[in-house]
Amino acid sequence: MSSFLILYGTGEGQTAKIAERIAATISERGHEASAIDVRDRPDSFTLEAYDAAVVGASIHVGKHQGEVRDFVSENRDVLSGMPTAFFQVSLSSANEEKREEAAGYVESFVTETGWHPDRIGQFGGALRFSEYGFLKRLMMKQIAKDLLTEERKPKSDIEFTDWDAVDAFAADVAAFVEGRLGDTPDTTEDSAM
Repeated sequence: MSSFLILYGTGEGQTAKIAERIAATISERGHEASAIDVRDRPDSFTLEAYDAAVVGASIHVGKHQGEVRDFVSENRDVLSGMPTAFFQVSLSSANEEKREEAAGYVESFVTETGWHPDRIGQFGGALRFSEYGFLKRLMMKQIAKDLLTEERKPKSDIEFTDWDAVDAFAADVAAFVEGRLGDTPDTTEDSAM
């Protein structure tokens, strides 16, 4: 059994939801997985306590959270010595025509931090219209106009996250770590005999 850190930054909560889902999927494979907001790390936090790390960030106004960028830059050497993955959450990832733009954000993050994760995932985010003020609601409707259809009324909150893709990413990361560390947990009940 390996221990996984899923460290994330979130603006409106969708990245936290995705991080929790990744942790749950990895846990179901028999590993320990802890999802931690980069801003809420305990005083006793140490990256070296984990066998593998998954880092997640969302895009707001073309940038990832500064706290996530700073964490990765400051811990690049430790991250480079363990199996790692990065996932990005953005509206661009939910739009077929803007996926290249989303990939550009990942490239910028890698260049800025100097970190090269083993696995990368990109997921659509969410619009939290119920939490926006009038001006932000107008701005977000304009930004997401290509994603808003008749079935997706812009008055209610909308998720663009493909949860099957999140589960597949988490399973792929877990399988990669298992292969790299030679640590495939035995989840059968007969293994105790």
